[in-house]
Amino acid sequence: MVTGLFFGSFNPIHIGHLIIAQAVLAQAKLSDVWFVVSPQNPHKSSKSLAHEFDRLKMVEYAIEGNDRFKAVDIEFHMPKPSYTVDTLAWLREKYPSRAFKLIIGEDNLTSFKKWKNHQVILDDFGLLVYPRPGKHNVKFNEHSNVVYLEAPMLNISATYIRKCVKEDRSIRYLVSKSTAQYIRDRKLYL
Repeated sequence: MVTGLFFGSFNPIHIGHLIIAQAVLAQAKLSDVWFVVSPQNPHKSSKSLAHEFDRLKMVEYAIEGNDRFKAVDIEFHMPKPSYTVDTLAWLREKYPSRAFKLIIGEDNLTSFKKWKNHQVILDDFGLLVYPRPGKHNVKFNEHSNVVYLEAPMLNISATYIRKCVKEDRSIRYLVSKSTAQYIRDRKLYL
């Protein structure tokens, strides 16, 4: 059983995340994809970050009806900021019958060598890399645990969605209906 781990702030989760997850699920022949909601990315500012429980709830709403997608709050219970390698070690210990692969955008490869224990992630888990718009020119082709996949290149950003909400513009088709409703009900990103 191989599980793809899609880490992110998901601030908010949007349709691009779901399309990527579905493409990776099918191409990499994964049993499922877990959306690991990160409370605080060590490489990003938390200034505009919605509360972690709100972001988890938005992921839950977004993946409703897909039994091969799962929202995971593991990093809520770990020291902050959380590091991917620590989360992976914890998951391996808790779920010894599963193999885990990290789903990562090609754009993140440029800073991947700066990640804590990046070589352990490569050697022990591996990367499922999906394309991102723009030129990135970072390749790990020499590593057998790095798999490049095809996926639609959508230039949808959570930053743009938050800006739309703040400016009272529509986010229809950018996020799921239930996620949009949750954002409205909780008055997030205003």
